[in-house]
Amino acid sequence: MPIKVSIVEDDRETLQSLTRLLGGAPNVQCLKSYSRGEDALTGVPVEKPDVLLVDINLPGISGIECVGALKSKLPNLRVLMLTSYQDSDRIFDSLRAGASGYLLKKSGYAELLQAIEQIHEGGAPMSMQVARQVVEHFHQIQKATSEVEQLTAREQEILALLAKGCINKEISDQLGISVNTVSTHLQHIYEKLHVQSRTAAAAKFLSRG
Repeated sequence: MPIKVSIVEDDRETLQSLTRLLGGAPNVQCLKSYSRGEDALTGVPVEKPDVLLVDINLPGISGIECVGALKSKLPNLRVLMLTSYQDSDRIFDSLRAGASGYLLKKSGYAELLQAIEQIHEGGAPMSMQVARQVVEHFHQIQKATSEVEQLTAREQEILALLAKGCINKEISDQLGISVNTVSTHLQHIYEKLHVQSRTAAAAKFLSRG
């Protein structure tokens, strides 16, 4: 049975190219295309494709918002983001929304077809540049976790409150220690985490995952 594919893409030239390419693939059946996420929210649950290709930059709701809404209705839907964006924020927002793969539009025809087959079989295909960012992100999480674990229990308490936005006086009141003691602990925390500010320290604490 061919893999049933639908597309959410607002650029007419890109959409025509995708439709033509997929239409010529023997193992793919191109069902329908949508230029707006709102239209996809109505049509996709009816036609129920095996794989949905989604662009991020759409008029109205974004492709990421569209994916999140569709996955709440169709949890088994396989979504492949097909976009020009390769910044980490959009990559992880897409994956958190429920996308299973992330392919750059500059990918070749063979890579696209392979990604559709992989995602249909339960894989998580990604362009090489995207996969590298994902790996580096988790390396950073491991590093941040390791550094935070080196802090004393008291330092971790202070860092947790700092990450919640507490100022030194609030931290001292909650922990029953002086403001000067809080300041001393913060200096030790900065040194151990190799940061220079409250914001950077809080970011490392929160980036542990």
